[in-house]
Amino acid sequence: MNQSCPIGGDHSARKAIKPGDEPEGRVTKRGTMWRIGSLTAAKDVLLARHETIQAGFTAEYIPRKVFRNHPILISDGPQHDDQRRKVARFFAPKVVAECYTDLMTTVVDKIITQAQRTGTITIDDVALYYTVEVTASIVGLTHAKVPALARRLEKFFRQPPLDRSKPRLGRTNRQWMAAAANGLGPVFGLFVFDVLPAVRSRTKRPREDVISHLIEQNYNLADILVECVTYGTAGMVTTREFIAMACWHLLDDDALRQRYLAAEEDERLAILSEIIRLEPPVGHLYRRVTADVTVVDRGTEYALQPGDLVDLDIRQTNADPDAFPDGPLALCPARDRAQGVHDVGLSFGFGAHGCPGQPLALRETDALLHRLLALPVTKMREPTVNWDDLIEGYKVRGLTLYVTN
Repeated sequence: MNQSCPIGGDHSARKAIKPGDEPEGRVTKRGTMWRIGSLTAAKDVLLARHETIQAGFTAEYIPRKVFRNHPILISDGPQHDDQRRKVARFFAPKVVAECYTDLMTTVVDKIITQAQRTGTITIDDVALYYTVEVTASIVGLTHAKVPALARRLEKFFRQPPLDRSKPRLGRTNRQWMAAAANGLGPVFGLFVFDVLPAVRSRTKRPREDVISHLIEQNYNLADILVECVTYGTAGMVTTREFIAMACWHLLDDDALRQRYLAAEEDERLAILSEIIRLEPPVGHLYRRVTADVTVVDRGTEYALQPGDLVDLDIRQTNADPDAFPDGPLALCPARDRAQGVHDVGLSFGFGAHGCPGQPLALRETDALLHRLLALPVTKMREPTVNWDDLIEGYKVRGLTLYVTN
């Protein structure tokens, strides 16, 4: 273990603490819903390729017959594998480093210039436009101005509360109507002002982006739209929140910040990986069991049956002492971990359903924070933390830095 890490025993370095989200046990069942906080058992579920299907992000309520190609978010089996394999080239570490570095640098230059001119910067606002601009370029949503695209994507998440343990997500008819209104408006705007112009342009003149790839694969407009929503919201929302959270951690810990600023890229990415392990932007993943599955934790077997809903508590799995010994809730880059356990835990999923955008998210965060935190910051305004039911993640708002010229 890295002996410079402060091991705090039961002390948690987490800043995002969701009320009522305390661990209920390593593997527990209530009714037909399992909740799993054991990292090994959670991996068993994620590796059960033919026995479970996606049940998070309201995937079970997306009408699959509308699409010729099932969206990558809700597809499973060979179709998912083929989709993922073909799109992986846009997010491979080498591609991210070689193809997107100049873009990130250009956007960060504008952010730094603005901060120096105004003397103040609100991280979640900056992170929103930064992540949207980068993601839009990769996906191919380049026809509208970034602020307008950002507003459309952000509005999509203004949804009524939901409870996945209850029928119809625990929503009333009025709430379902509100969900449709809040979701369909931004999606229609995304289609008219972003997706349709991009498809028309790339049909005539393909580029090296996701939309051109989808056209080549004979995706129809509905297929392309839902993929753009998936990539756009995933690339914008989760990375935006992580940038704000990582910035907050680094600002609050002088020693860690100085270490981060002085480090080479590999060590900086390791620090960010430890922060995202501790503060996963998506706190829960859900799978629906379609055939008998057995998971094992500490030698005990648990039988999951068809119809069961499985809640993978990523915040708990990432603090599993079996996977991360010696103070799993402490922020400790280069810490010891069990064999086969990733440094980020399950923050980017695992196996075939692992997020292909991990290299982009970490490098994108580093490209901004390494420059931003080198500025002469005189003081900081603490943010507020709220929660998003749709992605089961935190929302960090109002983190403001005051910079001297």
